[in-house]
Amino acid sequence: MSNSRPHWSSPTKIVVSILVLTFLIFLIYRFREILPPTIIAFILAYVLSPLVTRIQNRWRLHRALAILASYLILILVTTVLLVLLIPLLVDQFDSLNLDLQQLLQQVELFLGQQFVVMGNTIDGKALVDQITTSFQTLVEPFLGQTLGFLIEIITSIVWLIYIFVISFYLILDNDSIRHWLERLPPPEYRQDYIRLRDEINLIWNSFFRGQIVLASVVAGMFTIAGFILGLPFALAMGIFAGLMEFLPSIGHAIWLFVASILAFFIGSTWLPIPNWIFMLIIIGLHLVFEQFDLNYLIPRIIGRRVQLPPIVVILGIATGALLAGVIGILLAAPTIASARVIGRYISANLFDQDPFPQQEEPPPLKTTKWWRRPRKTK
Repeated sequence: MSNSRPHWSSPTKIVVSILVLTFLIFLIYRFREILPPTIIAFILAYVLSPLVTRIQNRWRLHRALAILASYLILILVTTVLLVLLIPLLVDQFDSLNLDLQQLLQQVELFLGQQFVVMGNTIDGKALVDQITTSFQTLVEPFLGQTLGFLIEIITSIVWLIYIFVISFYLILDNDSIRHWLERLPPPEYRQDYIRLRDEINLIWNSFFRGQIVLASVVAGMFTIAGFILGLPFALAMGIFAGLMEFLPSIGHAIWLFVASILAFFIGSTWLPIPNWIFMLIIIGLHLVFEQFDLNYLIPRIIGRRVQLPPIVVILGIATGALLAGVIGILLAAPTIASARVIGRYISANLFDQDPFPQQEEPPPLKTTKWWRRPRKTK
């Protein structure tokens, strides 16, 4: 009696694959509300796993105790940063109410004029009144919803507990999950899976660890430069610049827009120059820093694995915002870079090419000092 059994035909495999893919898309759509906190749980587990392993090996603890210790360290570090930064931010924002009132008055005076554009007169005051009325109409329904606000707080606490529980078990069963995933592909494709996994892991590793370092460096640079130039709310703007590094391509534009408004309507806190000149100085210095950031900081801190064309990143951020909100915006770049790796592998197999070509790095160029170069003889 033969143990052989018939294999699925190619049309059957295609139909089954399409049905499985359709079912997965339906599940993602049906449970889309649980997707963002689950992604956050995976990110937290991915970031804390090396720390847990180090604590476990260093202190000879059970892995569950090492996970709890890593959570405790994370909470302590976050608390210390908040304790150190909040008083400084409060000092800077003490005069925020007055400054905002002055800023709004200047904006209202500026926009309250009549502008002539191509022979047509635009009444700025009527436009401002219309915008103010529309904004009040939009905001009024949200005022007084105390019960809804309390429900949102309770919901956030529940999601926070969910994130910690899911990330706890992801870290606890990290080895089992990894071995289970390695056994999923057929034996002849298992090595391909491992190589793809390692390459994608390098992308996310470079993104998370490098992005944190890059954000810290940029925040420090902008804070120091802000105090030197007299930029209003220098510390807050420095921290804001560091956070904007998580939004490649558009983060610089957002920071520059906010800084330009502050520079134009408030001016420098100590430089005796007109506001519009101070705004031009901020814009010029930021354009120089943007080139320094793109060509020096990002390649050396994050690496070139996550670097993508700006138009691809912008489209990815827009798509991520529609699919997953803020999480989709933050993770657009590494997700696209990972998709590029998988797409390259699929394309190579479709055209019968090597999916992992040997990429030899070119030898370093040997440069000679100009005074040691031999002179050309006639």
